[in-house]
Amino acid sequence: MKKLFFIIIGSLCLILGITGIFLPVLPTTPFLLLSAALFARSSDRLYLWLINHKIFGEYIRNFREDKAITLQGKIISISTLWLFMLYSIFYIVSEKWYLQVLLGSIALGVSVYILSFKTKVSAGKNKDYTED
Repeated sequence: MKKLFFIIIGSLCLILGITGIFLPVLPTTPFLLLSAALFARSSDRLYLWLINHKIFGEYIRNFREDKAITLQGKIISISTLWLFMLYSIFYIVSEKWYLQVLLGSIALGVSVYILSFKTKVSAGKNKDYTED
């Protein structure tokens, strides 16, 4: 029963993490890491699938092992964040200055947070992790 609960919550966290890629206010990394941790405690198959995933695997491994984000990851994250935030500031809440300030502050804070992590130099494709 506990494993099923962890799988369900891990799947929800994975969905939120993926959604966070497209919604700049929703964080991606914490949800992906929580999903990996929950899968590690409940399903070896799901855990291995996630950390070997062609999109999320290297990202999760880099963060868990080195507390680092690749330069490409930082550029994509910050660019996407500012693209959506600036669109929101100028087109969605253009009449409400206090919301513009709030969104700008959030974007600045998240940018500083992302830049505070070490930059991982990608040395090609990492090896796949396997079950021991």
